[in-house]
Amino acid sequence: MLLHARELLALRSPLDAELVISEILGSWWGRRVPDGDVEEVIGEPLVDYARAAGTPAALALLIGMAYMGTPRQAAKAEGAALELMENGVARPGWADRVGMVAPEECYVSRDVYGDQDSVVCTYTYGGAERHALVILVDRNKGGAVHKAGYPFAPAARPGRPPSVGMVRDAWVSSRVDTLLDHCRREGRENPLMRFEEYDPRDAKALLQSALDLTDDTDDPPVNENFGSYHAFVRARVDILPPGGRLPQAPVHGRDRRATIAARFLASDEADGLSDLSAASRCVDRIIDYGCTHDFGRPLRVSPIKCEMFLLDWLPRKVLLSPSEQEAVPHVLAAWVRWAGKRTGLPEEGIRATLDALWDATAKFAEAYRDPAAFGLDRELVDRLLPDGDLEALPRRAFALPFLSGTHRRSGRHGFINLSTLDPADPDDRRTILEFEHPGADEEHIVAHERLTERLWDGEPPQLWETARSLLDVGYERHEILHKLIDVLDRNGDEPEALRAALRVLRHEPAPE
Repeated sequence: MLLHARELLALRSPLDAELVISEILGSWWGRRVPDGDVEEVIGEPLVDYARAAGTPAALALLIGMAYMGTPRQAAKAEGAALELMENGVARPGWADRVGMVAPEECYVSRDVYGDQDSVVCTYTYGGAERHALVILVDRNKGGAVHKAGYPFAPAARPGRPPSVGMVRDAWVSSRVDTLLDHCRREGRENPLMRFEEYDPRDAKALLQSALDLTDDTDDPPVNENFGSYHAFVRARVDILPPGGRLPQAPVHGRDRRATIAARFLASDEADGLSDLSAASRCVDRIIDYGCTHDFGRPLRVSPIKCEMFLLDWLPRKVLLSPSEQEAVPHVLAAWVRWAGKRTGLPEEGIRATLDALWDATAKFAEAYRDPAAFGLDRELVDRLLPDGDLEALPRRAFALPFLSGTHRRSGRHGFINLSTLDPADPDDRRTILEFEHPGADEEHIVAHERLTERLWDGEPPQLWETARSLLDVGYERHEILHKLIDVLDRNGDEPEALRAALRVLRHEPAPE
């Protein structure tokens, strides 16, 4: 990193220097370490290493970290830089101007679907070196994304407002007027795009929320070069004026969702749907997806959203009946026409969404795999999925593989048929676990109960991800269960510690 920092000595522009420093700081952004925060494990020791090196390149890096590092890095870097300057180490020419930047205007270029916002913020160093920072906020990938594409985005941390998107890319341009002219022209000529001025306060609220979601997500779906800009983006967003507001998504409770569904089913657009019972269940899924995974926007429709719903979310999350499998593309098409009209989506947008939907429909039959296609008994699937959460099937089957056969009741007379038990019921689940662990003591059974409940609920998601990783490298099921129990016993009451311990366990080497 200090070798890289030598580039800073040949630069004259503070903007160029900040971009190089951001690139250095971004070399570890997004990495995960077994114990602790990567910013503490790598970033803070880098400050100590640069102080000890005492070279002009080290001082240049420290000056940049004092502006662009985390608060702890910045405090340490400032002290180290002052020490080196007192010792006579030469400063770079841009040192007095780094960070001396002021925001000007903000703009937003957005599509009519609400899929993405490109926020454009302009800055100058005291009227010189005007430049624009463009930040892409994605409202699809940040809402609900999956391991097949990306892991689920986490809930907002305590004290943080819910996000309305995820930052996926950023870049800088010094040709500000050319960039703005292009955006204005596209807003005038493309009926599916809008370009307008944006209150810098609202821009800050949006970008901070979206950056937090990106930072909190394991392996976020960002552009491969985003890490190089991350520190620069954070620093530029921080100097925007405070006091803005995020768009507030409406809260759709059960009654509100039912009302939306009833209005749709009574509409002209739904009039041609032949199986109203299946259509009613399908539209409930569409509304639930919009409320839960699209930032509370069930009426928003777009080509990307329809494809994600049909080809990713449904095949992964929802157990559909044969009639629902047949009905869902037609219900979704009627929903696009109905919801698009009510949200003011231009006719060109509705047509483009329907075209994408029909293209996806041909792939839906391949993407959706009914458990019956794998020879799984429907009655068994229904017992494991009373909530219809198809994604839960493998982890619940892993936790409770013995759901048939006859079991002698422990300490009691008579036998019980396991196929009559409800694995979702804690008492019945206890009986199933007693069958699997004959003669086990109470403490052992209770430990398995705690783990089974967590696997059943999928909380935290890393628990099942870890079990799958251990299965992949060759561990036996019961050995995995006991490894997970040990982790829960040590860290079960501390969510952050539990996730960290599971990360370590997930990378355990294959058994000999």
